[in-house]
Amino acid sequence: MPAALAFFISYSADFVEPLWSFDEYLNFITLLFFTTGITFQIPLIQVIFGLTEIITTQQMVKGWKYVLVGSTIIGAVLTPSTDPITQICLSLAVIFLYVVGILILKIYGK
Repeated sequence: MPAALAFFISYSADFVEPLWSFDEYLNFITLLFFTTGITFQIPLIQVIFGLTEIITTQQMVKGWKYVLVGSTIIGAVLTPSTDPITQICLSLAVIFLYVVGILILKIYGK
């Protein structure tokens, strides 16, 4: 949180004076916590779907292209800044978590 907040305060500080109210700060923190929490539930959701046999690991592996596009969209929508580095980092985190979910299901043999 401190790094993200410092980035936003220093971002174009030469041109615009940053005015953060408590409500804006609280909304920013809540958005970051919520999106991070939801993102890290991806392997858990995959394991639940795999163990209940709603979807198989083979179907998950075949759907990697859709996950790639979806993670790019998620990275673009959920990151609070417009720089591509942050968006790519979130997109790579989603893809990594998706692969971790598949590997967990492979270990369980589902």
